[in-house]
Amino acid sequence: MRFATYVHQHQTHAAVVETDGTLYPVPGVRSLTELIESADGLAALLQTGTASLGAPPGPHVSQVRLLPPLQPTSIRDFVTFEEHIEGVRRSVDGVSGVTEQWYAAPTFYFTNPHAVFGPHDDIPMPPGSALLDYELEVAAVIGREGRDLTPGQARDHIVGYTVFNDWSARDLQSAEMKVGLGPCKGKDTATTLGPCLVTADELEPYRDGDGFLRLALTADVNGQVVGKDLLSNMSWTFEEMVAYASRGTRVVPGDVLGSGTCGNGGCLAELWGIRGEQTPPPLKAGDTVTLTAEGIGSVSNTVVPGADPVPLPAGRRRTRERP
Repeated sequence: MRFATYVHQHQTHAAVVETDGTLYPVPGVRSLTELIESADGLAALLQTGTASLGAPPGPHVSQVRLLPPLQPTSIRDFVTFEEHIEGVRRSVDGVSGVTEQWYAAPTFYFTNPHAVFGPHDDIPMPPGSALLDYELEVAAVIGREGRDLTPGQARDHIVGYTVFNDWSARDLQSAEMKVGLGPCKGKDTATTLGPCLVTADELEPYRDGDGFLRLALTADVNGQVVGKDLLSNMSWTFEEMVAYASRGTRVVPGDVLGSGTCGNGGCLAELWGIRGEQTPPPLKAGDTVTLTAEGIGSVSNTVVPGADPVPLPAGRRRTRERP
């Protein structure tokens, strides 16, 4: 089953999306986040969706503005594709190979849940950046609270999946990573989610013998394919990622966990690292990026000019005087 959030005639609705694109609004619910939080798991969400299909249909998806499927409670973005690490380390950090520590656990960072864009929204250039990049990912969405989960238990806590574009200002990222705290403004401006939430049961036919979802992933810029990979090239399953995320803490309904960027052109920086030059060039205003995940759908966003950065002084070098 597929769920979407949309605006039509100035009203926001959460709805089931039929295969022909007809939207069936969930009665009394304006937010898919609210629905996920109240459903407590996949079975209850499917039950609600099935009941909605018996209600009068709403508009066709082509007649509405699709919003992000949900407003995440939090966003953890993992880095689970070895090929991506190899290319980007060369491009951003100027070093080769994959650090041995990467293999120890599915590392993630927290990104901005207040900068989520819909599947067809315009994306502003990050202030002060001239090296904007896309990142092709798939995200799992949590539907039940859990703590210290095993991978087996974690499967029951994943309610569905969506396409995830982790927009990245590579020049800002490269500079701030030298401080040693991880991404900051280089990842803070925009994340695209969409076009809908596909419930976990619908993707089970794509699962391979090792527990990975074998989905074809494609990235194109201005109609030209620049990246192709399989989601099953991840080094950890989503269930293993959820288990790690829940270690010593909670995952809660509405949490989003990104797979990390796929390889073979899942982002431009990987290609820059491999080729030793910025080919294809960084994204600029007017460029349209379309990311597609088999079984889920496509998001397509156009880059537009952004705001100029508000000037700030450099950090003061203090005397370190003591009281």
